[in-house]
Amino acid sequence: MKNTDTPEKKETKKITFPQEWLVPVLAVVTGLIVGAIVILVSGENPFVAYGALFEGSFGNPLDYVEGFKSFFTTGDTQLLLRAIYPFTESLVTATPYIFAGLSVALGFRCGLFNIGAEGQFFVGALTSAYIGYSLTGLPTIIHLPLAILGGALGGAIWGMIPGYLKARFGAHEVVNTIMMNWIAFRLSDWLLNGPMKSSGFRPVTPNVEVTAELPRFFPEPLRFNLGFFLALLFAYLVYWFLFKTTLGFEIRSVGANPDAAKYAGMNIIRNFVLVMFLAGGLAGLAGSAQVLGVDHWVGQGFSAGYGFDAIAIALLGKSHPAGVVLSALLFGFLRSGATDMQSIARIPIDIISIIQGVVIVFIAAPDIIRWLYRIRVKKAEDTVLTRGWGK
Repeated sequence: MKNTDTPEKKETKKITFPQEWLVPVLAVVTGLIVGAIVILVSGENPFVAYGALFEGSFGNPLDYVEGFKSFFTTGDTQLLLRAIYPFTESLVTATPYIFAGLSVALGFRCGLFNIGAEGQFFVGALTSAYIGYSLTGLPTIIHLPLAILGGALGGAIWGMIPGYLKARFGAHEVVNTIMMNWIAFRLSDWLLNGPMKSSGFRPVTPNVEVTAELPRFFPEPLRFNLGFFLALLFAYLVYWFLFKTTLGFEIRSVGANPDAAKYAGMNIIRNFVLVMFLAGGLAGLAGSAQVLGVDHWVGQGFSAGYGFDAIAIALLGKSHPAGVVLSALLFGFLRSGATDMQSIARIPIDIISIIQGVVIVFIAAPDIIRWLYRIRVKKAEDTVLTRGWGK
């Protein structure tokens, strides 16, 4: 008799790109396409513009070749340092973005919308600067950690205030954090024109002591410093805290469904205050990294909008620490390369803001991307970014 049994087919696993990351990636690609169309309409060549953007962000590959050739043949490092300058500047720009993005993402995870990262950034920077220039005679091993810790604590206290008001009185964190931003701005104006003003005419603080500066890895004019690796370390710590600890599980549960979390015995008030305290500390660290690692002083208009851009970074990174790091690197490369795009291709630097704005629109309305690229997703994959919106 013939064997009628059919052999079982082996199941093969398809390696697919995670769908939760597909929309952000396509949003970035679409934003670049829209930016190219705007450049084209303005009468310029988008290929030249994006070429200058790439060179300003990563450097010229030919310069790398010449730099390494000079280094290995003559031992001269000047050409090599000149070649890596654009790439290191991009990482320098991305460093405060990582800290600030983590701050907003942590709030999102608990259902809170922390718009106050900009004010917390200012307070953290001012606190670090004060400790950096006022304490003299201390060794680096003591002075630098004190300055970093002071910046984190200043931002944390500034963030905890709206968190407490939210938990104790039900005051909306969006309104409170916006108001705290303006208080921080006006407070910094007063300090920079009064108690913290240096001896010159400009409204700036004195330079921090050398013992409070974050170490740099290369000679001038390269500014790449230890702050970048501290940002990566804190991104890992936030990931470990959120996804590997009981308290992190509580925070995510409160953000997903506060009523169910309360029914399960979780302390909603404690989580609100704790998250805003930690979020403020992360934003304060962004200010510390900028002061101690890059500028070494604080002046009026000190921030380039890091705290506000952090909202877009957290949204683009899906409020996940790894996604925040990647989004911050993208923003850092765009911001760093925009200068070369303006000077070489003569494209206004505002085109980067247009690209970022378009990306944010597509992230906030993912159905547009799904419609454009005919993406089918399960309804269960649609998540609410934060409970705070519309409440």
